[in-house]
Amino acid sequence: MKNLFLLILMIISVNVFSQEDKDGNFKLKVKGFADTYHAFRYEKPNDWMSSRSRLRTEFSLSHSNTEVFFSSNAVYNSLISSYSGFKIRELYICQSFSNFELRVGRQIITWGVADALRLADIISPMDYSEFLAQDYDDIRIPETAIRLKFSKNAFSFDILAIPVIETFELPFQKDNPWAISLTANDSIIKAKKPDFKIENSEFGGRFSWFLSGMDFSVCALRTFNKMPVFALNFDPIKQQLIGKEHFSRMTMIGSDISIPVSKFVIRGELAIYFNEAQQPNLNAEIYNKNSINTLLGVDIYPGGDWNLSFQYSHKRINGINNMINAYRNSGTATVRVSKELFRNTLNINTFAYIDVTSGGIYDRTSFDYALNDIVHISLGFDYFKADQGIFKLYDKNSEIWIKIKASF
Repeated sequence: MKNLFLLILMIISVNVFSQEDKDGNFKLKVKGFADTYHAFRYEKPNDWMSSRSRLRTEFSLSHSNTEVFFSSNAVYNSLISSYSGFKIRELYICQSFSNFELRVGRQIITWGVADALRLADIISPMDYSEFLAQDYDDIRIPETAIRLKFSKNAFSFDILAIPVIETFELPFQKDNPWAISLTANDSIIKAKKPDFKIENSEFGGRFSWFLSGMDFSVCALRTFNKMPVFALNFDPIKQQLIGKEHFSRMTMIGSDISIPVSKFVIRGELAIYFNEAQQPNLNAEIYNKNSINTLLGVDIYPGGDWNLSFQYSHKRINGINNMINAYRNSGTATVRVSKELFRNTLNINTFAYIDVTSGGIYDRTSFDYALNDIVHISLGFDYFKADQGIFKLYDKNSEIWIKIKASF
């Protein structure tokens, strides 16, 4: 159904731009990049964690108040052949009129003010084929959506409908170093994505105000838990743990605020999930509970090309019981420190996730050097350390990596 929708959109786009151009002012923009990324495990057996090359192309064709945007990835993955191939990333047609903008097609949608944390920003799911060891913007999965935005002065209203639901891409291939594995002898039953039905459509809206000294928004979304929870059962005959993916309907309401104060930007976000599916314990059914998710963050710009950022996100699950494999209260913090050197040709950046509840940490430190305006060379180190919690799955996955990127 998604491919049929995109095909229809392409036909409409061709018809729109095949009309006679009276003014002769078509505008075509082409850009993109080619990059190659390779990582190997820091600990023994020092094997390859990733080895892939990619060509990203982006085309924008506009005329008058109409624009067609197309982007794609051509990927060669030398470790996992199933990840190689050509994929459409975004494909949408955008029509502007008066104070309105209508965008239809495959597109990335972001809400909220959190940096690399998901509270209200739950529309576009994530590609976790290498967990978080990729650039955050690269792992967003576009949704096939219809969006209508009204903007006037310091106010905007955005409504959307998503008829075809996308979900998180999780690695189950045993040859993937980032594969999700429950035990040495397990089996994952992948669930079918929500069917293409009117009642399964995702829809929501967001009001935003851009005031003097403050940006503020409120939003609501009827959606699914796009990161699946797993019903876990032990088969005593096969001596095998079986996990079955589960997606459940839920509702989110949220708000966010951003306030600049001198060299600081203070950010806050709230998202309440109604009927959110919770990860159950072994041989237990899946329960749906309400949860409250809050975030407080501060960005600091002290000068000298320094940038510091701190965030704390807290989740509270209401009505939790001993059949749910989760804490009633849990917290995650992030720390970012960035510095530009040598006339802004070298960027040193470290970004860390801290599992406050379980004590784990994941940190990505990188050195990005611009040879010129086109070519960048990056060298980095990803560090995992955890005795429990989500980062425990990747405790042996600390890696050294290099990336070369050429833009055009």
